[in-house]
Amino acid sequence: MNEVAATTSSSMMRNYPLISAIVAFAIAQSIKFFTAWYKERRWDPKQLVGSGGMPSSHSATVTALAAAIGFHEGFGGPLFATALVLACVVMYDATGVRLQAGRQAELLNQIVYELPAEHPLAESRPLRELLGHTPPQVIAGGLLGLITAAIGYLITMTSS
Repeated sequence: MNEVAATTSSSMMRNYPLISAIVAFAIAQSIKFFTAWYKERRWDPKQLVGSGGMPSSHSATVTALAAAIGFHEGFGGPLFATALVLACVVMYDATGVRLQAGRQAELLNQIVYELPAEHPLAESRPLRELLGHTPPQVIAGGLLGLITAAIGYLITMTSS
């Protein structure tokens, strides 16, 4: 049983597409974390796991995954096609539905803020506003993911 777990763990550490996706996510979230510190001069740990902002970590993750699968398995196979479609859906959703939901939350928060103090909703918790991404944030995340996968591929090629 321990041998199976050790083999699975070892093979996961050599899974180039998975590692590329995780590294792209970590880089994108780190960029947001340090950018927030630079702008606000305070550490905000929520930036390490939160959604929204520049660059899109969702876009970086799925683009790195798709590109790494393409580099590893070939760009003509069904596995790459599946990863590419997933990446497109995630990025479309980030700039569409999630962005609009964030804008609606911003408007609803403003309405609640302007309610009289005696209104039952006046003390309600604000809705999260930073949900989606602008197209430049998604493009930046996609480029980060592509660069991460390409660098990972070069590293794996030189080490094998």
